[in-house]
Amino acid sequence: QRPTPLDEAKWGFAVVENSLWQAVPEFLRQFDEKLTTHLGEGLPIDASPVKFSSWMGGDRDGNPFVTSSVTREVMLLSRWKAADLYLSDIQELVSELSMVKCNDQVRELAGDEHEPYRAILKDLRAKLTNTRDVLDAQIKGLSVPNFGIIEHVDQLWDPLYACYQSLHECGMGIIADGLLLDVLRRIKCFGVHLVRLDIRQESTRHSDVISELTRHLGLGDYDQWSEQDKVAFLVRELASKRPLLPRDWQPSPDVQEVIETCKAIAEQPREALGAYVISMARTASDVLAVHLLLKEAGCPFRMDVCPLFETLDD
Repeated sequence: QRPTPLDEAKWGFAVVENSLWQAVPEFLRQFDEKLTTHLGEGLPIDASPVKFSSWMGGDRDGNPFVTSSVTREVMLLSRWKAADLYLSDIQELVSELSMVKCNDQVRELAGDEHEPYRAILKDLRAKLTNTRDVLDAQIKGLSVPNFGIIEHVDQLWDPLYACYQSLHECGMGIIADGLLLDVLRRIKCFGVHLVRLDIRQESTRHSDVISELTRHLGLGDYDQWSEQDKVAFLVRELASKRPLLPRDWQPSPDVQEVIETCKAIAEQPREALGAYVISMARTASDVLAVHLLLKEAGCPFRMDVCPLFETLDD
């Protein structure tokens, strides 16, 4: 029985959980020690020399089973797994950080609580639990509870970094540089999305969209144009402030699927995504076509569009 794209993505998340989650902070500790030994300066706490991307659930090149809905579900699963892993870490920190001495910033964050670090951590624990529940409901297509959830990396980083600074200021640096430091390193590496998803599609799928569109608009067949004419059209449309896709247009299923994929990308924050890879790229118009389709889908950021040149002529 062939694994589904969702199965593959889940196996990828299992690699993060069972290996990389522990390996990253351990490696960064060693890296920090080497830097200190050889350069007299350690690794900045907010540095992230290691990042992970994945193609599982994003590589639709020749795989009809990787659809826009699969990509959306994989992105939700990725965030669910991240929340689940952070929840385990925070639970451990709740047990560990029972001290009462803190600086003014932590006191302000914790209010009148006797154990300020625990108060901050318990609030994070509640938000992460809510995040997991909300994502679980979205994955299963159930009604989504109206909870406050973790959506941005700063929501994790800011309170934990405040705890870290306070512990150092109050003479408890050894405790701060234990599990808490590891969690801060993980936040910078994995963010709230665990891995950044790469999208991959074959070049002719994009030109097919634009060809079908230009025929519908009575502009001729884009595929029959010269490269010079294609580039001129794409650059003009990229600079235009009006939308190109007509409201009443009903594209073919294959074209609709490419457009839906671009819409799925547009719904995500930039940090959730890696690159948009074009296989069998041949010309500049192949890259411009992807940028135009992403713009038309309402993508608010400029995604890295990476052409793969797979023949000597290309």
